[in-house]
Amino acid sequence: MKTTWRDKEIALGRIEKLFQQADLMFKVDSKYSDRYVELARKISTKNKVTIPSQLKRRFCKGCGKFLVPGNNSRIRNRNSMTTITCLNCSFVRRFPYRIKE
Repeated sequence: MKTTWRDKEIALGRIEKLFQQADLMFKVDSKYSDRYVELARKISTKNKVTIPSQLKRRFCKGCGKFLVPGNNSRIRNRNSMTTITCLNCSFVRRFPYRIKE
């Protein structure tokens, strides 16, 4: 069955909602937030929808955990690169950034 633009729009809305719920539930139990991220990733692959870049930085590609800076991840800005390190599996992601003048 082919996915339409409406299906992709609904899937993207569900992904965003799952990340909101993961953010709320992290304080209660981090297992729930990890499960919400897992469900969001399944929805994105099934419907061929890319997860927005601001949400991609909220989970670890190594272990699949929901990342909260200061709790289970470390963020460093150096040499025009942002480095996000997962403290569970030590997976490192690097993103370039530009300083606006």
